Amino acid sequence: MVNTGDINGSSNLMDFLDEPVPDVGTYEDFHTIDWLREKSRDTDRHRKITSKSKESIWEFIKGLLDAWSGWVVMLLIGLLAGTLAGVIDLAVDWMTDLKEGICLNAFWYSHEQCCWTSDETTFEDRDKCPQWQKWSELMIDQSEGASAYILNYFLYIMWALLFAFLAVSLVRVFAPYACGSGIPEIKTILSGFIIRGYLGKWTLLIKTVTLVLVVSSGLSLGKEGPSVHVACCCGNLFSSLFSKYSKNEGKRREVLSAAAAVGVSVAFGAPIGGVLFSLEEVSYYFPLKTLWRSFFAALVAAFTLRSINPFGNSRLVLFYVEYHTPWYMAELFPFILLGVFGGLWGTLFIRCNIAWCRRRKTTKLGKYPVLEVIVVTAITALLAYPNPYTRRSTSELISELFNDCGALESSQLCDYINDPNMTRPVDDIPDRQAGTGVYMAMWQLALALIFKIIITIFTFGMKIPSGLFIPSIAVGAIAGRIVGVGVEQLAYHHHDWIIFRNWCRPGADCVTPGLYAMVGAAACLGGVTRMTVSLVVIMFELTGGLEYIVPLMAAAVTSKWVADAFGKEGIYEAHIHLNGYPFLDVKDEFTHRTLAMDVMRPRRGEPSLSVLTQDSMTVEDVETLIKDTDYNGFPVVVSRDSERLIGFAQRRELIIAIKNARQRQDGVVSNSILYFTEDPPELLANSPHPLKLRRILNLSPFTVIDHTPMETVVDIFRKLGLRQCLVTRSGRLLGIITKKDVLRHMAQMANQDPESIMFN
Repeated sequence: MVNTGDINGSSNLMDFLDEPVPDVGTYEDFHTIDWLREKSRDTDRHRKITSKSKESIWEFIKGLLDAWSGWVVMLLIGLLAGTLAGVIDLAVDWMTDLKEGICLNAFWYSHEQCCWTSDETTFEDRDKCPQWQKWSELMIDQSEGASAYILNYFLYIMWALLFAFLAVSLVRVFAPYACGSGIPEIKTILSGFIIRGYLGKWTLLIKTVTLVLVVSSGLSLGKEGPSVHVACCCGNLFSSLFSKYSKNEGKRREVLSAAAAVGVSVAFGAPIGGVLFSLEEVSYYFPLKTLWRSFFAALVAAFTLRSINPFGNSRLVLFYVEYHTPWYMAELFPFILLGVFGGLWGTLFIRCNIAWCRRRKTTKLGKYPVLEVIVVTAITALLAYPNPYTRRSTSELISELFNDCGALESSQLCDYINDPNMTRPVDDIPDRQAGTGVYMAMWQLALALIFKIIITIFTFGMKIPSGLFIPSIAVGAIAGRIVGVGVEQLAYHHHDWIIFRNWCRPGADCVTPGLYAMVGAAACLGGVTRMTVSLVVIMFELTGGLEYIVPLMAAAVTSKWVADAFGKEGIYEAHIHLNGYPFLDVKDEFTHRTLAMDVMRPRRGEPSLSVLTQDSMTVEDVETLIKDTDYNGFPVVVSRDSERLIGFAQRRELIIAIKNARQRQDGVVSNSILYFTEDPPELLANSPHPLKLRRILNLSPFTVIDHTPMETVVDIFRKLGLRQCLVTRSGRLLGIITKKDVLRHMAQMANQDPESIMFN
């Protein structure tokens, strides 16, 4: 035997891992982070900065800069996300109008901007000006007639196909992760899963460009969901500039939670709603500090967007409305009915869309994403053009449906029969009998409703950026406006009925159809996403209808109750399960009476657990074990006989540590003893230098005993964000439970396929 003092003399060689090694503490793609370790590492970093700041002024300044870096990141995210949102809005406005015509003075002007600059525009014909020409006027010098209609129809379809083809091609070639809404993946990433490249620079660039193209193509999708993805890409970009966030995946996710709030803030012009959306819908870990920073970032983004003023109305959104009539208690009944409709629509949409997406995944359809997008775009454009309510952009449609009919409105929806003796202020027009325009509009809206319901099912989930907020709001707004006009006409013709008698006198302005559209929109969005609090706040920020919180709350809660009766999953959770992401939803309940020993591996009949011993394995033994298995880590025990647990070592860190040791230390060879204890083991005189890897050993892995109820284990995994949990009895290692084991067990208990829980 050799005196261990000789070995300690060369400890500077063996203990090189006491210095930080590149890539130790990082994670591989498609793996889950260890929240507890990330939190511990950040605490150590903070403690080190605090102690150093007392040494000199320079270290004190560095400490201040570190403390302020979080606010700087939020400022940068808000500025970039707000700017991108403004650019997207302006580009969409121009390209949507490009399908119908062009401005002769300046081709980069949209229809509205073109006529703003014209001196020949009158208020009655504010959409008509000689500077703006339809394609038929430009090409064949005709604005009316069959040939003009056919030419405009044909070019409308061609432009839509061109935009859609460019979008799907860019996504397919440059950034496959730029497709879809992005919210299911953002939720999974925020829960601790690593998807490299999903929030990268290319994804940010391509998603921004293609979002403009797909919205302009007229497809039944919105930019609101993808705006959250774009903002999170901005968050990831800026967090990589500061080591505080780039080297700690837990801290990075705090930035991404705030970025998600920014995405909704700029999409809806709803900073408070954005913060609540991030808190209620997407975030997994949301400390109080993140709440403040989210609020600040959302404020900066909203201010930036307001400065750009993309809609030219000093508002952050296109459909800002103000109603002048209060609502009455009797109206709660139709509001609740709209809530029921929203819940039923949400259930129908989720089931049909998931069935279609599953078919896309499992059949040849998924192999032809470009063809699918082209076919759906062609059908959408072909059916949308004849109906004026589906031809225009969905945002303009919602704006018209939300609007109250004033004296200056020229819309078909406001074609009421006026009383020639009426002398009232402009803002208080009494209920009137519907004219032929209103009845025509009702038929067109009914057809538009059926069209939107069906086409959205096939559009959401294609290989292009596609948001669901705007189509859901459109479906609800159409249904709400139809119900609103129905109630209005009922009140007008039957004002002596007992339900109308108290609040609807002849000549009074009783019913606001636009309010019903707003309530229907909230109901349908709630039915699809299962949002409640954030939804109501977004809707009143979106419309300025602060007085109508109670109807919105009633509709949102009713739609959630009705939809939950058919299934607890919202559309984003359903897509997470469809894709097999390892996401432990806090909302899921686990009530089965199983124990940790029922779920842990190895089970009876399976090979024993692969473990490392604390001081008796060689480098070659460990490398062979790593090569022969695909586990993410190994428990470290005193010996194979005792199985007494001392810690846990991650696979990736073992590989990096051994590789670095071979490069930096001459004495390390394949038969070097690898040890995890403080002191080296006693070795023979001619033995090669041992390798100390205590630094990468987690000395306090989370453990439970074998009789711990699985209900408790599931709760621990949710609340602490664990990757794995070791099962012991009296300190002796029995097995291991990973996050995927928990998800598989939950799926099995719910009579689902447990093998679907994996990233595919």
